[in-house]
Amino acid sequence: MDEKIEMRNLDPERRSHTFEEVALGYSDEEALKEANRCLQCMNPRCVKECPVNIEIPKFIKAIREKKLEEAYNIILESSSLPAICGRVCPQEKQCEKMCIKGLKGDAIAIGSLERYVADYALEHKLNVSKVKSKIGKKVAIVGSGPSGLTCAGELLKEGIDVTIYESLHKAGGVLTYGIPEFRLPKKIVENEINLLKDMGADIILNAVIGKTITLEELENTYDAVYLATGAGLPKFLGIPNENANGVFSANEVLTRINLMGSYEEDAKTPIKKGNKALVIGGGNVAMDAARSLKRVGYDVTIVYRRTMEELPARKMEIEHAKEEGITFELLRNPKEVIIDENYNVKGLNVSLMELTDVDESGRRGVKEIPDKVEEISCDTIVVALGTMPNPIATENSDIVTDDYGLIPVTESVTNNSRVYAGGDAVTGAATVILAMEAGKKAAKQIIADIK
Repeated sequence: MDEKIEMRNLDPERRSHTFEEVALGYSDEEALKEANRCLQCMNPRCVKECPVNIEIPKFIKAIREKKLEEAYNIILESSSLPAICGRVCPQEKQCEKMCIKGLKGDAIAIGSLERYVADYALEHKLNVSKVKSKIGKKVAIVGSGPSGLTCAGELLKEGIDVTIYESLHKAGGVLTYGIPEFRLPKKIVENEINLLKDMGADIILNAVIGKTITLEELENTYDAVYLATGAGLPKFLGIPNENANGVFSANEVLTRINLMGSYEEDAKTPIKKGNKALVIGGGNVAMDAARSLKRVGYDVTIVYRRTMEELPARKMEIEHAKEEGITFELLRNPKEVIIDENYNVKGLNVSLMELTDVDESGRRGVKEIPDKVEEISCDTIVVALGTMPNPIATENSDIVTDDYGLIPVTESVTNNSRVYAGGDAVTGAATVILAMEAGKKAAKQIIADIK
């Protein structure tokens, strides 16, 4: 059988105690062998399903011909962040899902090959992005996450000056503070950002738009403003005692660990105070939080109200979590945080659940089993139920938001014709590649409007 070349991973026992990257990447021999599996379809379905429309067969053909700089150039024509996408993009639900090879066997490992090419480029310090002459226009981008960085890359190629405003002390947005080192090494993020700086991007840190600088001030200074502020405001459960000592949002846990080094012995904001943690949720953020806490030293259990089959996280992340010793309490829904006399967490009451028919979302519905409640002991609870946009940037401005804090747009344009928006600030929390798609789309609209 024509099986794909599986990427080698760090040993589970070792990686459960370290933040080293789990996936080790392809060797030259492995990449060549995988590239040779590609059928080079005349009408490639994979390209149509890629949110940024990378010419997938073309870059794979270049790998087969051992022309890695050419392969990198082909990817860069469509994507500004290939080393990142090759690691965190859910290819199995997009390009690889549409691969003809996958109909009767294993799809081509498109993401692994993209990572291989991008890592080669970073190792050999390639930067083949073509930048046109300056056209005398300048754009402000609010937020340095995947949407903002992608928009910046597209604008810079067209000779437009770009200034990126980032509220934190490091650039990268969710790529820096949200995705753990073992999935996305921060040196990779830094390298991709440095490539944009080489193209001319100016990045201003510790700049909270809406507080230190108003949106109106940006409008008066730049030809256009792109809001790529993401969705960093965590959702909570709304159950009794949820504000007890020992309850955290996944955002706080991941930010402390990824941005502030809280796993280090001399950390000023340590995260390790307990021994047994429950992570509430079943998405990629829940897996990231659970696997991070495992590495800090917790005994970790994921609590999810449906079954393993309904878990929305990437299959690979679920398997890695299992391998690393994380357990799952399924068909359990949180009801109340149990506390001691000092208001510290000591457990969680959960309702037992059962599945119902498929609902409007396309998944099986779920309902409580009457009078069936269990207690799960723990000293730490981490809530990973999704996020909402932070309203700070648009407060006291003329930008309209809906009841959920999202910014309505038409062709990336807000109600203010000089202010554009995209990514999670518009759609709600989504994937890195969808945020990149929005950034690319916004850049095209900005270019058309201000040139």
